[in-house]
Amino acid sequence: MTIPRRRIGDLDVSTLGLGCMGMSPVYGRIDVDEAIATIHHALDIGVNLFDTADMYGNGGNEKLVGKALRARRDEAVIATKFGILTMPGVGLPRGLDARPERVARCVDASLSRLGIEVIDLYYLHRVDPKVPVEETIGAMAELVAAGKVRNLGISEATGDQLRRAHAVHPIAALQSEWSIFTRDLEADTLPVARELGVTVVPYSPLGRGMLTGDAASTRKLGIIDFRRTLPRWRGDNLDHNLALVERIRELATQQDATAGQIALAWLLNQGEDVVPIPGTKRRRWLEENVAATEVHLDAATVVELNAMTAAGTRYAEGTASGIPS
Repeated sequence: MTIPRRRIGDLDVSTLGLGCMGMSPVYGRIDVDEAIATIHHALDIGVNLFDTADMYGNGGNEKLVGKALRARRDEAVIATKFGILTMPGVGLPRGLDARPERVARCVDASLSRLGIEVIDLYYLHRVDPKVPVEETIGAMAELVAAGKVRNLGISEATGDQLRRAHAVHPIAALQSEWSIFTRDLEADTLPVARELGVTVVPYSPLGRGMLTGDAASTRKLGIIDFRRTLPRWRGDNLDHNLALVERIRELATQQDATAGQIALAWLLNQGEDVVPIPGTKRRRWLEENVAATEVHLDAATVVELNAMTAAGTRYAEGTASGIPS
């Protein structure tokens, strides 16, 4: 199977990338050797976009990704992010700091942990409400001029924030949560991204695993799995959402596919300017995700999927985009 290619700025990337956050202990225990093998296997089968962030595992995720890719750097497109402050330990968020004076320190730290000379795609992880986005992006633009970064991105921005950022320096990618169950960006941010020619990079395209229907991602979460705190995994919300997943599974059976593949195919169907980054830490799930590029949805299925509405908000009360307020 040949994975199609799409564009992010001046980067030629696989239609699906690999989100690496789960290779740190966010969704439970990890197997480092299997995680590294998954990254290597991704390259072997044509996946070349790898997404990490300085907050994942308090920098540990960047180290793991860097270690895995060191011998094959020229095959990989590496994306990382900055701007979220974390607690000691596994990197739970405690606030934002995107002041311009932090930007150079953050990129140098990421470059060191990754063991590379230039980051292909560098995101502002969240817009800091205390700092005008123009100031942060201006400092990031200096990284491009210095040759430390090739392309700039922004994550979870509003349409207005994206437009203001793009006016300072071209923004290659908008990373936001987007899936059948999370549609927030469609009304405001997506039209602006398309107007400006910004590629959309959906994270959690499988609804943090819920859209796969896998018991380990729904009713049997590990004790340290942060999804336990999320409203969609609680009580009646979970029952409602899993009923929708069961219907997705029925639709998938008609195409000899899995529920997760249908969810990814739905996103890929949104346009050539969409590059989802489903996360996994195991080779078997990577292969299943990549096979979604060969799933084609008919119009009636798309209409039905479009009409689905998940129960429960993305995050617990008192947080915005997962960051404590």
